[in-house]
Amino acid sequence: MHKAVLAALIALMAGGASAAKVYVTEEGAGSIGVIDAAAAKLETSIKVGGRPRGLAISPDGKRIYVSDMQSNGLLVLDTATREPVARIALGESPEGVYISKDGKLVAAAVEKAQSVAFVDTDRLAVVAKVKVPGDNPEHSVFSPDGHYVFTGAEDGRQVDVIDVAKKKVVASVMVGERPRGIAFSPDGKLAYVACELADQVSVIDVGTLKAVGTIKAGKRSNGLAISADGATLYVSNGADGTVGFIDTAKREMVATVEVGKRPWNMSLDRDGTKLYVAAGRSNQVTVIDTATRTVAATIPVGETPWGAFAD
Repeated sequence: MHKAVLAALIALMAGGASAAKVYVTEEGAGSIGVIDAAAAKLETSIKVGGRPRGLAISPDGKRIYVSDMQSNGLLVLDTATREPVARIALGESPEGVYISKDGKLVAAAVEKAQSVAFVDTDRLAVVAKVKVPGDNPEHSVFSPDGHYVFTGAEDGRQVDVIDVAKKKVVASVMVGERPRGIAFSPDGKLAYVACELADQVSVIDVGTLKAVGTIKAGKRSNGLAISADGATLYVSNGADGTVGFIDTAKREMVATVEVGKRPWNMSLDRDGTKLYVAAGRSNQVTVIDTATRTVAATIPVGETPWGAFAD
């Protein structure tokens, strides 16, 4: 009897647990795709209108924050009901959206306003707009300790560094041409910046806020993700249609995997075993098994996926 009750309890707990999701901004379709990670298939697409691009997931998984280029705003969605909670004006042409580790702030790069908007997630309101010197900011990424936001200037060949507490730019670091994706080492000591027209990844020392090296990547290097141990940096190579595996100790790309046309932004699942890559011109998300360095699945999604974001 005890075993039967225990088995029933385990089954109930398993059934009640929420399945892992991967959210995809389907820019061309004006929707957010929801992928069932276990089944490796598109579960549904949520019509939001406009042109959704950047997306951030709250630490508790209850909300997603999505930039919409067309409405110049931030859409906040409840992940349980999949209904809008709020729409927040950001400025003209918002793109990358990132959330602080404590979930209290969202940073959104606003291209044509040449600024970064900070949103208080409790108040659901913009609490600061920081003008950046670099042209066309695309990604604004929090450092692991939350002290800085690094903002890549696509047309400025620089990364502008914002002190989060002061809400002001404290440094600008010169990198390769057309900086795109940004990733930090887990210990927060280094920042990696994909430089699309230089076909490289620039390396920044976070302590000194100086560039300290470069790593050769594939053609049109774009999105970045990094393993939990910091040993492997993943870079999407847009013109090659590949994802490169960079050994961060050697600062060398040691392998590539073909993923479809124009891979852009990507993310790892929680245990780091799967990498979800938005292949923008193939209208698919390619799933890479990070241990075997092979394609585990190819998932058709809505038109022109900008990024894939694992819960």
